[in-house]
Amino acid sequence: MAALWNSPVLADSDLVLAAGTDSFIKFVELHKASPNGTMISTIRGYYNGSLTDVRPHRELFRRRRDVMGHTITMSNVIQDSNTTRYHLPRENIMEPQYDSIAKLCWMNVRLAFQMLNATPGYVFSYRWGYKVDGKWSGMIDDLHSGRADLGTNCVISDLERLDVVSYTDCLSPLRVRFIFRQPPLPYVANIFSMPFSTNVWIAMSVCAVLTTASVYVAAKWEAKEGKGPTQLDSVGDAMLLAFSAIGQQGCVMEPRWISGRMMVFVLFTALMALYAAYSANIVVLLQAPSDSIRNLQQLAGAKITLAANDVDYNHFIFKVFKDPVREVFQKRIDPEKGKKQFYDLNEGVERIRQGLFAFHSIVEPVYRRIEQSFLESEKCDLMEVDYINTFDSFVPVRKGSPYLELLRVVFKQIRESGLQSALSKRLQVPKPRCNSKMSSFSSVGLMDMKPVLILMLYGVCLSVAIAAAEIIVFKLSLKRKYYKGKNSSKSALRSEEN
Repeated sequence: MAALWNSPVLADSDLVLAAGTDSFIKFVELHKASPNGTMISTIRGYYNGSLTDVRPHRELFRRRRDVMGHTITMSNVIQDSNTTRYHLPRENIMEPQYDSIAKLCWMNVRLAFQMLNATPGYVFSYRWGYKVDGKWSGMIDDLHSGRADLGTNCVISDLERLDVVSYTDCLSPLRVRFIFRQPPLPYVANIFSMPFSTNVWIAMSVCAVLTTASVYVAAKWEAKEGKGPTQLDSVGDAMLLAFSAIGQQGCVMEPRWISGRMMVFVLFTALMALYAAYSANIVVLLQAPSDSIRNLQQLAGAKITLAANDVDYNHFIFKVFKDPVREVFQKRIDPEKGKKQFYDLNEGVERIRQGLFAFHSIVEPVYRRIEQSFLESEKCDLMEVDYINTFDSFVPVRKGSPYLELLRVVFKQIRESGLQSALSKRLQVPKPRCNSKMSSFSSVGLMDMKPVLILMLYGVCLSVAIAAAEIIVFKLSLKRKYYKGKNSSKSALRSEEN
């Protein structure tokens, strides 16, 4: 009997001791609230010809939920600031921008400890825990070695953790994402072809051709009555006038008669309306964000800087996945040679604000900093992309812990009662909402004018080529005239001699 009283019959056990005579048997439940605690005996029922169950509750949890003040220890992961070691146990909600996940998990766990009549204990770790050279580190090592019974929320990214821990419930959403502003529309599309639809462009081209033909016919008719210094007299002159009207520029060539001038007036007036609409659309499109990046593959191929928060998990997470798309992120963020793209939180958020920069981090502290530093118009094009693409984070409990089922039940009760949601709203910051889409001043850079500059470059090259061709043709014509004159003079001399 002494051996039974000293055995580790803990809260998850269902040991029943039967004692009595042939006519009466008494059933007693035995368990300990802690390994070093005293044995607790509770009458389960008796048998005197029929079985009588006197348990107040059939569920084992309800009969074991009082752990008699036993200390249950939690391992808290802190990575942002050492001041969390002071603020976390006191739950004073000071410096909420630091380690909000750990603080929120601890507040929920403290409620669970009160529901279980447990004494809260805590230790601190600076990483969630990864297996390096066959040994665990961080919080997972605290659980595996027995220094702690449960830990801070973590993502199930490493299946090897399932050998040493069991997962219970999600106490705090741990969303790790790439956060960035969508690139401006001129960076991903030719905005100078977007103001009008394809049908409008076709209609404009047809009208330009018809106008050129009409002006040419009118000019030819006028030329029969005599030519002036500015008289249109060729197809090239008519085309030059049409292009001048499209660009709202003047032309030295112009009709002289009222019919031709009415054509030019109607042409310039119609194209002026199109020019105004086109210019207004270009101004809007220069400030418009794009929606070109929606998933991980598009982000990998985008011409923006990829970076990560300089904390422990980011130095491991990019090495876990080996698919081709995610290997691009590892090579660009954590290359074997060259500069590594790791930044602290403040610098990373500032680079997000400047644009063309994707920052991988837990989203809550990033969004808190964005609320403090971004203008309202800068919040409207925020986007996030999931790199890990996994389930929610869950609280790990030491494998084989006798308090696993107790913690599972009280965590669900905390969530169903709304306490978990209330605590989350006190500490966590949601994605900033775009309350005002008013446009702000934005300078136009060379990248915005890239299509126009390329068109100008093509035009310069074409002009140089045409000029060179004209020079060559001119010199060839001079040589031809020279040889033709020389041959004619020789023929004249021969005729004189004869």
